[in-house]
Amino acid sequence: MSRPPRALEWFVARRYLSGGKGRGFLSLITLIAVGGVTVGVMALIVVIAVMSGLQKDLREAILGASPHGMVIRLGDDVSMSDWQRVVDLVQADSSVTAAAPFVYTEIVLAPPGSFNEGAVLKGIPETPEALAVARVDEYLVSGKLPFGPTDSGHPGLLVGRGIANRHGLFPGQVVTVVSVQNAELTPTGLQPQMRRFEVTGVFETGLYQYDTKWTFTPIGAAQDLLNLDDRVTGVEFGVKDPWRAMDTAERLDVQLSFPYAVDDWQHQNASLFSALKLEKLAMTVILLLIVLVASFNIISTLIMVVTDKTKEIGILRSMGLTANGIMRIFIFQGVVIGLIGTLAGGTLGGVLAYLLDRYEFITLPGDVYFIDRLPVDLNPLDVGLIVLASVFISFLATIYPARRAAQLAPVEAIRHE
Repeated sequence: MSRPPRALEWFVARRYLSGGKGRGFLSLITLIAVGGVTVGVMALIVVIAVMSGLQKDLREAILGASPHGMVIRLGDDVSMSDWQRVVDLVQADSSVTAAAPFVYTEIVLAPPGSFNEGAVLKGIPETPEALAVARVDEYLVSGKLPFGPTDSGHPGLLVGRGIANRHGLFPGQVVTVVSVQNAELTPTGLQPQMRRFEVTGVFETGLYQYDTKWTFTPIGAAQDLLNLDDRVTGVEFGVKDPWRAMDTAERLDVQLSFPYAVDDWQHQNASLFSALKLEKLAMTVILLLIVLVASFNIISTLIMVVTDKTKEIGILRSMGLTANGIMRIFIFQGVVIGLIGTLAGGTLGGVLAYLLDRYEFITLPGDVYFIDRLPVDLNPLDVGLIVLASVFISFLATIYPARRAAQLAPVEAIRHE
C-alpha cells in the first residue's frame, strides 16, 4: 500500500534525522545541531527574564519608596511659603489620591563614637495624607515612626537599615545632625546648624540608595533645623494610576505655572530606565546571534545529509517524487531540529529562571544596581517571541540545503559514489 506524498516525505525526513542503521555519525551531528539551538534559546530566555525582572523590581521599589510626583518652587528662594494653596490645588485633581508638604535637605550625620557620614533628611507631617504618599510606615522593620514624644526629648529620627548597620544605630540612641544649607557667617567662618535627634526606628525599602542615605523626621523638626519657619521645600503627591503620573504632572504644571515646577517619578528616573531598556535590547540582539550561529549547525547537518543521501535522493526522484517533495523532506528535518532544540531550551531556560528566582543563588552589589539580589520575571510574551524567532531562524537555515537537494538531477544522483 503506497503512502500519501506528505506522509512519505515525513517518513523519509525522520529516517534521515536518525541517520539509519550504521549511520551513528549523522545521529550525533543531529544531536549537536539540536544542542546548539537548545543552549541559545535557554541563554536567551534566562537573560531576558533577568533583565525584565530587574526593570520590574526597580520600578516597584522606586514606586514604593518615593512619591509619584512633586511640586517645587524655582528661583533663588527654593522654599515654598504658600504650600497650603498648592496642596489644595493638587488634591483638586481627580487623579490625585493624597498630597502633603515636605522638607528636604542634605545633612551630615554624626553618630556618637562613629564616623560622620553624608545623608538625606526628609521632614514629613504626621498626617494620613503624608504617610499615604511617603509610605515609610510600610517599610518599618524595628522601632516606631519618628512622631510623638521621645525619652530624650529630642525630635525623632527614622533611619535606613544601611545607615543603622554601618553605625550600629538602634532605637533610643541620640545622634547629631549637621546642616550647612543655612550656615551662618561668623567672624571665625561659616557656622553650620546642629541639632540632636533620637533614633526611633529603622526602615528598609530594598533600594540600596534609600536604605543607606535617607532619614525621616517630623516636618517641624526639619523646619527648625533649616530655620524655615512655616515654609517647606515642596509638595509631594500620589496618584491612582502610577503609570499615568506623567499626565497628572503635566496638567498640574500648566495650572501652577512658573515659578512652580511639577515632576513625576518616571521623568526623575528616565535615564535609569532608558539604560535598562537599552541593555535589554543589546543582550537580546547578542543572544539572538547565538541562536543564529546555532542555525549554522542545522545548515551543515542538512548539507551532510544531502551529500550522504545523494544516491537515495536520485532514486526517490526517479520513483516520481517531485523536486518540491525533496525540498520539503529537508525543510521538515531542519524545522524538527529547531522545534526540538527550542522546546528543550525553553524548558531548561524556564526551570533555570525559576530556580534563580526561588533560591536567589546570585546576589548583586546594591551600590551599582540599587537592589541586592538577581530578580527574575519570566514574561510569556518574551518567551513566545523567543520561540517564534528561534523556529523562524531554524526554518531559514533549511532553505539552502533543501534547494540544493531539490536541484539534484535524478540520473546523476543515482550514479553518485
